[in-house]
Amino acid sequence: MDPRDELRELIAEAAERLRFCRELGLTDLGGAPVLSSTAEELPRTPTPEEGRKMAKKEKAAPAAESLFGDLAAPPVEEQHGAESLDDIRADMGDCHRCKLWQTRTQLVFGEGSARAELMFVGEAPGADEDMSGRPFVGRAGQLLNKMVEAIGMKREGVYIANVIKSRPPGNRDPEKDEIQACIPFLFRQIAAVKPRLIVTLGNPATQELLGTKTGISKMRGQLLDYPRLPGVKVLPTFHPAYLLRSPDKKREAWEDLKKVRAFLQGEPQ
Repeated sequence: MDPRDELRELIAEAAERLRFCRELGLTDLGGAPVLSSTAEELPRTPTPEEGRKMAKKEKAAPAAESLFGDLAAPPVEEQHGAESLDDIRADMGDCHRCKLWQTRTQLVFGEGSARAELMFVGEAPGADEDMSGRPFVGRAGQLLNKMVEAIGMKREGVYIANVIKSRPPGNRDPEKDEIQACIPFLFRQIAAVKPRLIVTLGNPATQELLGTKTGISKMRGQLLDYPRLPGVKVLPTFHPAYLLRSPDKKREAWEDLKKVRAFLQGEPQ
């Protein structure tokens, strides 16, 4: 074959492949070329100038992953579909997904109404929770119970969970790999309960659920969208343990709780 004819054929094949991928919205053109089945389906041969422009556009186009995110990893809620809290707890089992299993007494999964309108999310279990297997049962938990009762609700009518299900040694802050191993279960709990409002208690819970580094002092009291489930709101406030150490902040926490009550009662915000 004449080298010029071969070049024209290759350019035609490349043009067809490019058009096919563009129709799919893809710009990453790796893999085998897309060929026409008949000579009549081939496009006209681009001019040298058109060929150079096409090559320049292809080189400048962003990769498909940057346009669409990680196509191979849908959100964890979609991976598991509709499931109950019992399903999620069974899936956790005697969890060894991070190193905290070596030092904990037992998992602290969460508790409360599976159809709660209001959900509280803290950071991690403490010593009392580690012994009992229940979230927020120590001094901070007793204060949380009073906070719930102050807005006319009962503990058994809400749902309470933590980002981390195992107590970190010495109540240290959870490490990033521990959060990454455990937080998918929290996302699934939220998807199963489908609360109208999530109250995040303190910096870690707020920052992990909202994907932000902004501190709780700037975010508290704001009604924000939960990014993983349409229609669910998030209201950050201080952690009860912090309120025990800084009782002067209880007035601000009470203002936040009044907003929680007003939202659940359908009052304008």
